[in-house]
Amino acid sequence: MKPLVSIIMGSTSDLTIMEKAAKLLDEMQIPFELNALSAHRTPEAVESFAKNAAGRGLKVIIAGAGMAAALPGVIAANTILPVIGVPIRGSALNGVDALYSILQMPPGIPVATVAIDGAMNAAILSVQMLALSDAELAKKFAAYKDGLKQKIEKANAELEEVRYSYKTN
Repeated sequence: MKPLVSIIMGSTSDLTIMEKAAKLLDEMQIPFELNALSAHRTPEAVESFAKNAAGRGLKVIIAGAGMAAALPGVIAANTILPVIGVPIRGSALNGVDALYSILQMPPGIPVATVAIDGAMNAAILSVQMLALSDAELAKKFAAYKDGLKQKIEKANAELEEVRYSYKTN
């Protein structure tokens, strides 16, 4: 089974954030790979990975990085595949530095960017991209979205049972 999505992180210390993407892809039964590469410490490996990603059958790359957060941009510069950047909190600037680094890409080298520590949304975007050409995955994702709706409806119904002296509903 070849991976369709690659989850790349700048360091294994980012795994606690990036595993949220892995868990969702696993739930959706989408083959993926999980690796650590550093744009600053292993630049040749990052370039090689990015240049060979499409040829290996990958369809989407999720790249998480903190601080200077060059990883998503370096990957995007070296591939034709869509790259989704996940800014990771961890510096004195609480991830805002990573957010700006990933957002502020030059024209022609876009990186879709999710919220700080938003790996789950990166996975959801990946699923949506893949579902454009996979009807079965589209059905599975629609069921997932319906489950989110049902979860909120259930929570709201449970709130109706909560009693306070001045609560009017």
